[in-house]
Amino acid sequence: MTDQNFTKRPDANTRAQDTVAVQLLRKHRGDVPTSGWRLLQRRLGPVGVVSLAIIVLVVLMAVLAPVIAPYDPYEGSVTARHEAWSLAHLMGTDQSGRDILSRIMWGARTSLIGPTIVIVITAFLATTLALTAVWFGGKVDAFISRILDILFAFPNMLLAILAVAIFGPSLITASIALAIGFTPYSARVIRSVALRERNLPYVASAQLQGISGFLITVRHILPNVRTQILTGMTINFGYAMIELAALSFLGLGVQPPTPDWGLMVSNGQASLQQGFWEQSIFAGLMIVITVAAFGYVGEQLGGRKAAGRTR
Repeated sequence: MTDQNFTKRPDANTRAQDTVAVQLLRKHRGDVPTSGWRLLQRRLGPVGVVSLAIIVLVVLMAVLAPVIAPYDPYEGSVTARHEAWSLAHLMGTDQSGRDILSRIMWGARTSLIGPTIVIVITAFLATTLALTAVWFGGKVDAFISRILDILFAFPNMLLAILAVAIFGPSLITASIALAIGFTPYSARVIRSVALRERNLPYVASAQLQGISGFLITVRHILPNVRTQILTGMTINFGYAMIELAALSFLGLGVQPPTPDWGLMVSNGQASLQQGFWEQSIFAGLMIVITVAAFGYVGEQLGGRKAAGRTR
């Protein structure tokens, strides 16, 4: 009897373990993404996927503007001023007789180029300062932190207006000034994540092997903070687009007759009071939709704290 129980018990345990394994497999089989797209789709959610599709469409519109734009964005006609919607002009014409749809398409270029310059410069400065402060620590960390605190005290728009006042209005000047203003936000978040990585055992192990601090930072610490960097760039893109559009609206960014969404809102302001709302409304909607799409994707990927936007 004892022998029978002894021989049956392993079979029962084996069957129980198999049953549990099968249940776990069935439970999690649908939860495990089979591709990068599945993982991204699960992370973003339905609204995030729509937001990502909007971003892709806006980028394609900017890239293909010379091909798909129905008219020359600079060419107008006195006899075609303020035309209403029609098959010839799907969004009507502006005060100079220029096709609004064509200017929207071409304006996507400047409206995307400016924020791209901002986030690239911001990511480079913030990452360099944060990793340098974390690796050397001590007085170097304290000095960099004080510099960031000083920059943090200045509003981004104030820095941009000062830069434009000194160097003249242009997209490049405004973008560089905004990038400097954005740097403290991103740098403090990257620093906090990098500091946690700096104190992990693998860093001390790499030092004992004689690997230089530069290689440890570039090969190990930097890859482990790239999520915060990329997420911060996504969120900051929306902020940069809003502020650059505001500068163009004030005449401190992109200069006419260059197509730009913020400038189009400004140019259509006088016409809006006369009942010709198409230029300002359509350009404003493009800004709102694009900023909302970038903001939502960034929120889903890492949250507001990834960009240092905690207030």
